[in-house]
Amino acid sequence: MSRFADYFIICGLDFNSGLEPDKLSGDNLHASPLERSYKNKVLAHYPNNVSTNPFDPSAVCMLCLPNGLRFRTQKHSVTQAPTFHSFLITREDGKRCYGFSLIFYEEVRNRDICTAMQTLQAMYVTELSSCLKIKAVQEIQNGPQTRSLPKHFKLSNNPIGTALGYYDITKDKLFVSKSIAILTQIPYVHASKLFLENLYRCIPKRSSSVNTLSLDSFVFNVLYEVQLPTQGKSILIHLPPSDPQLPLSNVVLQCPVFPLELPHFDFPLRCMFLWLGVDIVVQLFTCLLLENQVLLKSADCQRLMIVAEGITTLLFPFTWPHVYVPILPASLEHFLDAPVPFVMGLYATSDNIKMASEASLCYVDLDKCKVQLPEEMAAFPHLDAFSAEIWAALDKHTVHVPNSENNRSWQEITSRTSILPGRSLNRRKLSMHDTIECDRPPSPPGSARSEALQRIADIVRRTGVTLDRTESTQPSDSYIEDLRFNNSIREIFLNRFVHIFQSYENFIILPNQRDKDDWFNNRDSVQNFDKAAFLSDQPEQHRLFLWRFLETQMFATLIDNKILSVWGEIDNNLIIFDNRIKYLKQRYGGENLMRSLTYEPCTSAHETQKLLDYRMANPDFESPTPKEILHHKPNISRYFPLLDEEILNKTPVVNKGSIPRANAHKKIGTKMSVLTIDKTATKTSNAQDVSPALLAQANWTFVEKLLKDCKSKTKRMLLAKLGAEGVTLSSNNAVDNSGAVEESTLVASLCDFLERVWSHGLQRKRGKSALWSYLLAYQEQHKHPAKIENQYLSPAEMSRLALRLENWSSPSTENKSFNSEMPPFPESLLFDMANVQAMSDVKTGVGMARAWVRLALEKKQLSKHLNTLLSDHNLLRSMYKRSAFARCEEEREQFLFHLLSLNAVDYFCFTSTYPTTVITYRVVIFPSRKGTMTSANVWVVLSGTLSETQRVPIPKSTLNFEFRHQNLGVLTTLRIGHDNTGLSAKWLIDYILVRNEITGHTYKFPCGRWLGRGVDDGSTERLLVGNLLKKQIEGDEISGIKTGSSVHTLPRCRSPGPLRSIELKPSQIQHMLGDCVNRIVKWHYRRGSERHTTLTALLCGESGLVHCLELVFLLGFKSARLFARNHYLWDYFVRVKEQFEVDLLEQGSGGRTSSLERNHQETVAVWRCYCHLVDEIHGASQALGKDGKFQLFICLSVREHLLHRMLLPMAVCRTTMDMYEENSFLRNRGLLTFLRQILLPLDELDVVLENSVTHGISSPSTHT
Repeated sequence: MSRFADYFIICGLDFNSGLEPDKLSGDNLHASPLERSYKNKVLAHYPNNVSTNPFDPSAVCMLCLPNGLRFRTQKHSVTQAPTFHSFLITREDGKRCYGFSLIFYEEVRNRDICTAMQTLQAMYVTELSSCLKIKAVQEIQNGPQTRSLPKHFKLSNNPIGTALGYYDITKDKLFVSKSIAILTQIPYVHASKLFLENLYRCIPKRSSSVNTLSLDSFVFNVLYEVQLPTQGKSILIHLPPSDPQLPLSNVVLQCPVFPLELPHFDFPLRCMFLWLGVDIVVQLFTCLLLENQVLLKSADCQRLMIVAEGITTLLFPFTWPHVYVPILPASLEHFLDAPVPFVMGLYATSDNIKMASEASLCYVDLDKCKVQLPEEMAAFPHLDAFSAEIWAALDKHTVHVPNSENNRSWQEITSRTSILPGRSLNRRKLSMHDTIECDRPPSPPGSARSEALQRIADIVRRTGVTLDRTESTQPSDSYIEDLRFNNSIREIFLNRFVHIFQSYENFIILPNQRDKDDWFNNRDSVQNFDKAAFLSDQPEQHRLFLWRFLETQMFATLIDNKILSVWGEIDNNLIIFDNRIKYLKQRYGGENLMRSLTYEPCTSAHETQKLLDYRMANPDFESPTPKEILHHKPNISRYFPLLDEEILNKTPVVNKGSIPRANAHKKIGTKMSVLTIDKTATKTSNAQDVSPALLAQANWTFVEKLLKDCKSKTKRMLLAKLGAEGVTLSSNNAVDNSGAVEESTLVASLCDFLERVWSHGLQRKRGKSALWSYLLAYQEQHKHPAKIENQYLSPAEMSRLALRLENWSSPSTENKSFNSEMPPFPESLLFDMANVQAMSDVKTGVGMARAWVRLALEKKQLSKHLNTLLSDHNLLRSMYKRSAFARCEEEREQFLFHLLSLNAVDYFCFTSTYPTTVITYRVVIFPSRKGTMTSANVWVVLSGTLSETQRVPIPKSTLNFEFRHQNLGVLTTLRIGHDNTGLSAKWLIDYILVRNEITGHTYKFPCGRWLGRGVDDGSTERLLVGNLLKKQIEGDEISGIKTGSSVHTLPRCRSPGPLRSIELKPSQIQHMLGDCVNRIVKWHYRRGSERHTTLTALLCGESGLVHCLELVFLLGFKSARLFARNHYLWDYFVRVKEQFEVDLLEQGSGGRTSSLERNHQETVAVWRCYCHLVDEIHGASQALGKDGKFQLFICLSVREHLLHRMLLPMAVCRTTMDMYEENSFLRNRGLLTFLRQILLPLDELDVVLENSVTHGISSPSTHT
């Protein structure tokens, strides 16, 4: 066993050196002598050297007394009570050494020092009185007060501050700071604090104290005789008493069981939550995970240390790999300019902190409970449930965090982002002890409180409000409760990582190199984790955070450690983490985890607390009690003396070490440990003795369970797609009735289930993914010889190759014109495998298996492909035992039947999951007259839910072409246009088909309008809204579509335009408009369940808002003219704009400005916004025709909340009287009222339009 402490240190004023300014504190000559810092020295340290922990005097001096030497008088309260703080020293080899310092003040009786201080005071007053530094002092101190002047020089009416800052050698006693400290390699904070405080109290100040043990004896005991416990053990140690006349204080040191428990941690997390609250702790934790720069500020070193150590220990199993300085003196503030991630604790009282960059900085003021978050923060997964679980742990351990309502003045949270939602704090009973403790700096037990504070506590007791339990319990009891709370909180945080990364091993890409050195040399250039495949399994709302976290150094370090374990270098954190994942998988039934779809709270804290409680209650060992080592009685002294160097540097010849105790109870803890760890081993050993009949029965039970799981899983997926109502009505015990389950999580759970099916009964495991191993074996047996020669073809070439292979069976198929049809789409299993293997962002077998399942599910081919796989009986016999599920024919048929039911709903689980995959898109243009072309240069822009293309030029004389682009998602719009060059530029397009050459999804973009100047509305550019064509599950769905076939554009499925041949009644138009607005509002509030319906389709698509308002404005519209072309709706809107401009000019001339009412002011604002939009549309695109401009105007007016507001000003406009009949919506009062009321709900929606719709016109609000 190693020693508890390596060094005992005394730091303070060296009388031989005198007063020297502290260079680390910078130039502080502007301050009075009592406010300056002076250089301190290590007066003594025992022993002189420890080989395993070399002594660093400069670091010890700076951290034992972070403020340097400070002088005070008897008027300062700090001279009455010592203060304790911890610190950390990081050596050059990366190892950490923990220190614990107790700072107290001793009276200075050295005449030279007192005289020097008086001289400095006189010099300061002389310079100040001669007005040489008054201006500088005022600027630095930010106020008119000069605290160190005598009364006749004072510049303010604050006699208290003046008196504190002035030292009079004839009247005042001078005190100087001093520190006693110990250095340890393992931080036992409570024991160290108790030792230093009690040792200070044992200074022999009175004659009655001489008969007690000397200070040397206590220090000798803690340096040489107190040993640290080994894993799973505890030891009772004896420390100095709190009063020389009392017996020794006892403390139990314990060490957790590896790997059942988390590593030792002794800092009280309770304090961190009391100071910051749950929300700020979680936000700080999130910033740390994303490796932002974290700056903590406080005037209390212990606060900095507790929060820094506490928040970094919650990262387990990850470790902070960057700069870590829990206590940074204010003089070293320039280190904050480091351009790397860091965690630093700035020990300062000033708020004037200058940072080079704050975009990625998380700044937390621990004293004021303020936090400033980085920009564009991502939310931690399951944030609300996670915070609620932490709150439950606080309640359980009676940690009452002051709520935000009662502490809003001091708990103000300032942030530049609102991405991290804050939890609304519940009203909870507030204990007076919490309010007092959170603002009071740590002080030793027994230190005097103010009389006013004591009176408040008495009043609180009499009124019946209970104080915190820790006030009436022994320190040891509160220490045990802190350990329990630490254990509970740490288990909750670890539980989150266990659930998030429960399958991380499946996505690790093991190195090809057999030599570790080769891997080290190449690891920066080789990807070792399949991030795309891992993210595809995660819920969509969590992917942003996880994507950023996967890019961090701490995650890369964990994966590196996992790979290094192949060569025998095993990281302890990783062992604990993997054991927890293994335990979680066993809880859900085996290695292939059945994924939990809801938030799973922590269940392990109860078991680990039992182990902790037992060790604390039943110590395994007891350290020797301190014995007197001096041969003479110590002298009475008011100072902490230097100790006997000779004795304390001499290692005892006979060191019996710790004494075993409580032998009768020692075995219980071991039994509890073995019980948890060996449950599985016991079961497997018993299984070896089971008869073959029982084994067969157990296997059959497992087969039945797989079938039952398949039924419940497919049913759950169907109900989730059909809607929350269906889930609620049809749910039973087998199906969770949560309707808000994320689709990607359900699909990931299906992937896990298929892995379980293909893992059952394997004769020999061939890889991490049993399904992908089987797919590769099937591909090997069934691939065509031609594929060997073309294995390095591009995906597009592979697609055409597969097409030819599928058409081999029908050589008599007639030759069809390439430019007039959509070629058939291959549906083979091998074609899908080839597409998955061509994906550059999926690396592992597990990732490829999941991508293949998602692709097959989206194509409605999953059941068909799996049936094809399971039909190869020779392959099944070669790879699976007879008892395997895959070889049970009856159950296999039921399994495939359940999966077939998933074809009833539409999934986009492949398209929406792999945004970086490059996909080939085939575009086929169908002119209204077969074979007609244009002489102009044509281009298309394709937009989807994930991305949009740049302009893609269409090859000359081509109606059918391909292009490759990063995954666009579900296609929404297509813009087609040309430059109107050549003799025959005008082109009448019926519709356009676009097909995703991986998923086979085909989208139809109806047009039915001309492109060209001088025809139709003169537009050379059209915005087309796409519809996904439903395909037949059996047979070719869209193959062989020709012009003139049944997919001609219907009259309403065209690009926007006036349909003067269709006359609808006002009631019909009202009904259509009401349905349209209802769909938009429902989509806005249910967009999570309608992710593949886009706002663009609801606005610009068939029966969309643009079409409905087109009918509204066409009713009663006087479009026909005798000697000119007919009016378009846009002509009316332009004339209204001209009328509004005239009205605005009249307002500007002063006609009614003196008596404007509020309603009229709103009308003027509508005029201005209307005119601005029309001008923007005119300047945005010259290619747009009049109907396209009308469509753009309607969309932008919805975004700008102008639509319902502009109707009344338009209705009273003279232009309306000229261009509309009496029965129109704008001139009929009843119809106008209906129109305004039906459009009013759209005003409440926050509308974001696609770039393809807005043509680059930004909202005016973005310019302010």
